[in-house]
Amino acid sequence: MKISLPILFIIITVAMDSIGIGLMMPVMPDLIREITGETVSQAAVWGGMMAFTYAGMQFLFGPTIGNLSDSFGRRPVLLTSLVIMSLSYLIFAQAQVIWLLFVARAITGITGATFATANAYMADITPAEKRAASFGMVGAAFGVGFVIGPAIGGLLGQFGPRAPFYVAAAVAALNAIFGYFFLPETLPKEKRRPFDFGRINPFTALMRLRHVPEIGGLALVFFLFSVGQNVYPSVWAYFTTEKFGFDSKMIGISLAVFGLFMALVQGGLIRVVIPRFGEWNTARVAIALNAVVLVITGFISSTVLLFMLMPIMALGVIASPALQGMMSKATSSENQGELQGVLASVQGLAMIISPLLMTSLFRTFTSETTPFYLPGAPFIAAAALCALAFAILVFSRAKLQP
Repeated sequence: MKISLPILFIIITVAMDSIGIGLMMPVMPDLIREITGETVSQAAVWGGMMAFTYAGMQFLFGPTIGNLSDSFGRRPVLLTSLVIMSLSYLIFAQAQVIWLLFVARAITGITGATFATANAYMADITPAEKRAASFGMVGAAFGVGFVIGPAIGGLLGQFGPRAPFYVAAAVAALNAIFGYFFLPETLPKEKRRPFDFGRINPFTALMRLRHVPEIGGLALVFFLFSVGQNVYPSVWAYFTTEKFGFDSKMIGISLAVFGLFMALVQGGLIRVVIPRFGEWNTARVAIALNAVVLVITGFISSTVLLFMLMPIMALGVIASPALQGMMSKATSSENQGELQGVLASVQGLAMIISPLLMTSLFRTFTSETTPFYLPGAPFIAAAALCALAFAILVFSRAKLQP
């Protein structure tokens, strides 16, 4: 596919969303401690609440952003989101009180919900037979951004915990200017529809699960696995600071390396493993392996071993597409769209729950009053969730006969 200026803008915008998530991770512990004067253990709880805020805003406003783009066009939604995103990064950079960090995190959560609008833009400008490749390009941009985001945040963090946010604000603003001059509107006025408040309720999608009861067990597996897998973005920065004494640079490097292995798995290995072994075997082995790796991570004491374990950690992401494939096969063609809406809501709910759960566990087992010091407690809990998911998966197979 030829990379035109509008497509380049979309790629940069999606990458900016994921870079914004990633660059915060290495410096957020230091920024929270600078503002609050609290310990790493206490800062983790604040960080978990902010991650909850971010995910909650995406969950709540994702349908709203999508409906706005259907009503007013893709261009104004994308450009406005970039401008507001730039301002939110400046709030991060200037914040002197903790509540301003929550305001900024909420704003980035809302503006980060433009992923669907980016996909809609690509669908507008791409023939139907080539849309899968276009969506793949958008997904790859998100993955690349998540790899380089922590690296940028870690390196810039050497100049202080606020430096990465100034750079992110500048990049978002420059991309908005670039889009203003080179991004055409792709949704003609005659194809737009009035804004419908009845379509913006994200909880409606969760209620639709009752219409597809045959995949209810697999959806529960998908949810439990997603909650467990989100332990990495939820507590990695706090865990490695407490356990190994990582500074922002080392946190950024470790996240970038981990992200690179995940990108390799998502971009290449999945296409080989699932067709060869099938969804059932892939999901079963990946979830079981992930549970074992999480237990090892919870008790690991060597930085070298931590980095050596990362390729195996990354293999866990294979479980999600395998589970999605199983559910898709068990669902009739006329209900495929409904299924994807349900899974999006399930994953969004997992991203809301996991940060609160994992950071609370981290604080409980690292505070001065803890009866048992164990910084890796969140990973042990995630392993337990994966073990439960594995048990439900085995039970569900009898109904589906994949």
